[in-house]
Amino acid sequence: MSMQKTDLQFVTDVVRAAATLMDRTGGFEVRDKGARENIVTSSDLAVQHWLTEQLRLRFPDIGFLCEEEDLSDIQGHEAVWVIDPIDGTANYARGNENCCISIALVESGEPVLGVVYSPWRDELYTAEKGKGAFLNGKPIHVSARPFEEGILFTALAVYRKDLALTCSAIIHDLYMECNDIRRNGSAALELCHLASGFAELYFEIRLMPWDYAAAGLILTEAGGTLLSLDGKDPSPFKPSLVIGANCHASARRVLDTVRKHLPALPY
Repeated sequence: MSMQKTDLQFVTDVVRAAATLMDRTGGFEVRDKGARENIVTSSDLAVQHWLTEQLRLRFPDIGFLCEEEDLSDIQGHEAVWVIDPIDGTANYARGNENCCISIALVESGEPVLGVVYSPWRDELYTAEKGKGAFLNGKPIHVSARPFEEGILFTALAVYRKDLALTCSAIIHDLYMECNDIRRNGSAALELCHLASGFAELYFEIRLMPWDYAAAGLILTEAGGTLLSLDGKDPSPFKPSLVIGANCHASARRVLDTVRKHLPALPY
């Protein structure tokens, strides 16, 4: 199947409506999902329920892979929605604006549509395969800065703290060769900000598909590169190491550094 322009408009309308369920006054419940670092709020669940309900009504044959409630309905579906109802939940729970809704449409294993909406920043990122990337309807493109002038978005695998030392060694080596590092707590937003030219490099040792499926498409449609440890596209259906950059040469340079410390995935 192929999405039409009206379908992208429908998805963005649904996402904007879902964002009204994100309460900035703290009027929501918070609980952990088995670890103090991994939390879910009642808003995450409300947003996910709204999105899946509306999308299922409009596109009944498309499956779902969503972060909350272990929702995985991908078998037998040519197309699947990959959804993070709130990426950056720890930020959201604290009233931090670095949080967003992320939706990707994956067809035959390849992301073809991506929408990332950060309501408190009023940033709506969209992309369709082969049609470029946009922020609030205006085209965006990665920067042309070389590796040495690059800003690196990265993190220490908060859900796998046993990997922190390996992450630290990789980040140290990259930091010594690039300009500086950043961390805002939302992988989807970081990749979108890379697409917008606010940074040039990205590395996380382990992300879930809903963290990067939409934003990864936005990045590549903005002229950037997205890789996993094998030098190929990260999987849209299972955890992956994720490398991003504003150009292929810089992405390979990050990959070479990662491989010095991590010859194979530790999960």
